[in-house]
Amino acid sequence: MEPKMVADTRLVCGEGTLWHEGEQKLYWLDIPNGSIYRYDPRAGSHERVYSGEVIGGFTVQADGSLLLFMAKGAVLIWKQGQLSTLIEEIPEERDARFNDVIADPEGRVFCGTLSPSTPRRPGRLYRLERDGKIARVLEGIGISNGLGFSPDHKQLYYTDSAKGEIYVFDYERSSGAIRNQRVLVRVPASEGEPDGLTVDAEGFLWSARWNGSCIVRFSPEGREVLRVSLPARKVSCLTFGGKDHRDIYISTAGGDKREEEGPGAGALFCVNLGIAGRAEFCSRVLCG
Repeated sequence: MEPKMVADTRLVCGEGTLWHEGEQKLYWLDIPNGSIYRYDPRAGSHERVYSGEVIGGFTVQADGSLLLFMAKGAVLIWKQGQLSTLIEEIPEERDARFNDVIADPEGRVFCGTLSPSTPRRPGRLYRLERDGKIARVLEGIGISNGLGFSPDHKQLYYTDSAKGEIYVFDYERSSGAIRNQRVLVRVPASEGEPDGLTVDAEGFLWSARWNGSCIVRFSPEGREVLRVSLPARKVSCLTFGGKDHRDIYISTAGGDKREEEGPGAGALFCVNLGIAGRAEFCSRVLCG
């Protein structure tokens, strides 16, 4: 059960792990440095494939390109090394940036924001439609973070790190509407903060624990059933990958302060527990 370091990247804020089905490779971010990294498990190597403005999250589009969610509410498309702008900015988000995002079964994207420069300014959750229009669906969020869908696509899970809570909503696939918010998991402040999230094939939730040095598996009812430790305090995100989706890739932060954050801070890890995950949905924004 001990995770293996597969990329000793020492990132300031490694985040956003996502398996690219078409390429059979793992992509993830260094948020403050605006960098995208790619890990090839067959070659056992990694590389930085993009560096630019701050990126808070991304999805893989149906055509294999990446949809990038940036500062000021900007959304860009990165395709074959070229950038094009979908949304230049959201006026209400000029002092904020996007954070974690997820594509839904229909190809829309739920995308949350936070304001690093104005901590008292609440974050928001938006829904980006396939036609490129964006709508606000939630306000009053502390730190918008990990999202996931139940296997039957009837529930959306959503994390507010600042409040230490993971919520569950009723989700309507046809419209993308979410309703009936309730708390599923509440994490004591002494145990760190819930961060990135994914859902396995059995419908159990996996949550990365910022300042908690672990990933945690929860039952659909919110009961902790498994905890896996890592040699880094700031465990930020996780996703299933590999041909059978049994490899769990885990990003960490704090690589610039390893003496404080742990010997594995900022690195990418992988562990196989024999538990199957699921492929994440592709976004289909302006993809036809």
